[in-house]
Amino acid sequence: MPDHPSESELRAEILRIAEQRGPEKTLCPSDAARSIGGGTWRDLMPAARRLAFDLAAEGRVEVTQHGEGVDRDARGPIRIRWVGPPGSA
Repeated sequence: MPDHPSESELRAEILRIAEQRGPEKTLCPSDAARSIGGGTWRDLMPAARRLAFDLAAEGRVEVTQHGEGVDRDARGPIRIRWVGPPGSA
């Protein structure tokens, strides 16, 4: 992995972890950032959060707080839940 993973790599990692965990478990955006970011994972957090909401808009994941779906305006920690490929629900 390069020192600075691309957004497409980060997006793929969010999807990989979410799919692996399935719809019953969630992940934090930091899980994906840490997985591919190494020592610079914190730098990836704004992109990870934005990508989570992009993926939610595509219908691939759900972004939640305290188990409830939230939108981009949500402040504070978020969780990502696997929904599946677009149109699979």
